[in-house]
Amino acid sequence: MPLPEPKVKRHHIHTRKVTVNAYIREDGLWDIEGHMSDEKSYDFSTMHRGEIKTGEHLHGMYLRLTVDDKLNIHDAEAKTDFGPYNICAANNDAYKKLIGEQIKPGFTGITRQLFKGIKGCTHMTELLGPIATTAFQSVFASSRKAKEIIGQPLPEIDPDAPMKRPPHLNTCHALDIKGPVVEELYTPFYKPEGEEDDNPGIKL
Repeated sequence: MPLPEPKVKRHHIHTRKVTVNAYIREDGLWDIEGHMSDEKSYDFSTMHRGEIKTGEHLHGMYLRLTVDDKLNIHDAEAKTDFGPYNICAANNDAYKKLIGEQIKPGFTGITRQLFKGIKGCTHMTELLGPIATTAFQSVFASSRKAKEIIGQPLPEIDPDAPMKRPPHLNTCHALDIKGPVVEELYTPFYKPEGEEDDNPGIKL
């Protein structure tokens, strides 16, 4: 359902698009690819690129992380198709510093330090947020289906093994450990009001 109609007449100025896709590879690793673009609704001039026409990308960045089932980063590729300055693409190789890191709680803080200020590209670094959350959505939620797709044997499920707490609990309002959704669908991990939760959830 769309947002309600605005009450005041308005004029479109800027569009930012962020798209992230996840792929299971034949070698069992995952590619998580993000693309970000910015465009204006009017023509304007820049010192390095000259005139940028309506709908032409001011920014156009791609970033791919290759991760394993534990979200360890095996490779990182960055590419700048469009930037406002003629040296925007010169820093793409900086994102190779992500190799060896792991997408886990605290990942955002790590990336902010790695690419702080002149060490990185603001827009490329912003892509890491949706890439990280997409990695969680894909690798953890779809791992069995992915193994089936590439023909890898599925791990056997031991019905007597103790249940592990899903990592996405306490990551949003709906999945509040004290809320009705967790009480209904994740009953063993439900914590009623007044009972302390010793695991506050993932915070990237």
